[in-house]
Amino acid sequence: MERIIYQNLLNWKAKKMKMPYMLVGARQTGKTYILKEFCQKEFQEYIYINLESREDIRKVFDQTIIPEEIIRNIEILLNKQINIENTILFLDEIQVSERAISSLKYFCESEKNYKIVCAGSLLGVKINRFKASFPVGKVWIEYLYPMNFEEFLKAIGEEKLNEVIKKSYLTMDPLIEPIHEKALRLYHEYLCVGGMPVAIKEYITSGKNIMEYNDELEEMILTSYLADMAKYTQNTESIRNARIYQSIPSQLGKENKKFKYSLVEKSARAREYESSMQWLVSSNMILKCEGIKTPKSPLKAYTDENFKLYLSDIGLLRKLAKISISEIMLDKNNLYKGVLAENYIAQILYSQKRELYYWQLGSMYEVDFLINLEGDIIPVEVKASDHTTSKSLNYYIDRYKPNYSIRISGKNFGFQNKIKSIPLYAAHLIQI
Repeated sequence: MERIIYQNLLNWKAKKMKMPYMLVGARQTGKTYILKEFCQKEFQEYIYINLESREDIRKVFDQTIIPEEIIRNIEILLNKQINIENTILFLDEIQVSERAISSLKYFCESEKNYKIVCAGSLLGVKINRFKASFPVGKVWIEYLYPMNFEEFLKAIGEEKLNEVIKKSYLTMDPLIEPIHEKALRLYHEYLCVGGMPVAIKEYITSGKNIMEYNDELEEMILTSYLADMAKYTQNTESIRNARIYQSIPSQLGKENKKFKYSLVEKSARAREYESSMQWLVSSNMILKCEGIKTPKSPLKAYTDENFKLYLSDIGLLRKLAKISISEIMLDKNNLYKGVLAENYIAQILYSQKRELYYWQLGSMYEVDFLINLEGDIIPVEVKASDHTTSKSLNYYIDRYKPNYSIRISGKNFGFQNKIKSIPLYAAHLIQI
C-alpha cells in the first residue's frame, strides 16, 4: 500500500545521507513493511535483521560499537559477504539494544559509506529514557503514523475521488451531492476500520464491504499494546499505563473532555500517574492536547494545567469504546460520533507534526483545536454532522477576531462569513 512517507525515504537516499534513518511509531503502523519495501525496491542488496529475535547479533553490539567490527561479525554470523557500497542494512526492533542505537553515531561518522535504516516499537519511549548519550544529530528521525484518509482512499482504489476532493479543497467549490455523499460514506467506513495497515488490508479482503469487515484485528492490536506496556515497564507502571489508556474512551465521552486522573482511579493523583501518561505519549499510543486560555503566539507559552488525551488511531478508539460498526454506519450513536470525529481530527493534525491545543473559557465556551497557519492562530471547530450551529466558535470570533476560522463537519466545501467549511473527508488537506 502506498504511504506518503515513502517520498521522505527517497529524499534520504537522494541526499546520500550518511546518517542512519530511524523510523519511529507505534506498533502496527507499518514501519517494518514500508522499510522492507524501500530496501527491496531502491537497493541492489539488503540485509534484514530483527534484533529482538537474533540474540546472537544483539550480543555483537554488546561487545563493540565500532562499525567495521560489527559488520565483520555480522558477516560471520550470517555467512554472508556484505558489500557496503550497494547493500543497505535494516535493523528492526532496535529498541531492544541500547548499544545498537549508540552505534549509529559511529556508523554516521565513519569514512565508509554505510547505509542503515532502523525501526522499532516504543522507540519514542527509548529516546526519552535513553540511559547513555543518544546520538543526537547523527540519526535522521522520521515518524510513521496510522494511514490517513488520503492513504486509505488510495489503498482501496479511489484515486479519482481523492483527486477531486483535493481540487475542491483548493478552490472551495462544493462537490456535487452524489460525490459528497460517497466521500462521507467512505469517511464513516474509515472511522470503523481506522488507519492501521493490517486493518485496511482486511477491509479490502472483505470486498470493501464494511458490514463484512472483521474488526477482531483491532482487538488483537489493543492486546499487543497492553502486552508492550507489561513487557517494557515495571509492574506498577504497566498497570497505570493500561488504566490510563483504557480510560480514554470514557474520558472523551464526558461533556467536559478534560482529562481527569480521578476517572482513571478514584484515589489517583497526578504525581503518581504523570510518568505513565508521558510514557504513553512518547510511545505514540496516545495524543496529548493542551488547554489554552489566551490564544496568543507562541501557543506553547500560554498553556494551562488542563489537557485532553486522544488515541493515536480512530479504529482503535471505536473498538476500545465498544461501538459497533452498525452504530456508525446506521447513524445510531450520534453523541459518540462527535467524539470519534474529534479524535479523527486530532490524529490528522498530529500526523502533520503539529502540537495539539484547544481553547476553553470556563464551562461555557470551548473550541476544539487551535492551529498556527502561516503565522496566524486559526480556531478549528469539529462537528460530526451537517448541523453546525456553535455559540463557542461565534464567541471566539467576536472576542479574538481571527483572520478566518475553520469548521470541519459533514457539510460540503464553502467559505462564508470568514468561516472555511471543510468536509470531514478533506481534513487531511488543511496543511496545503
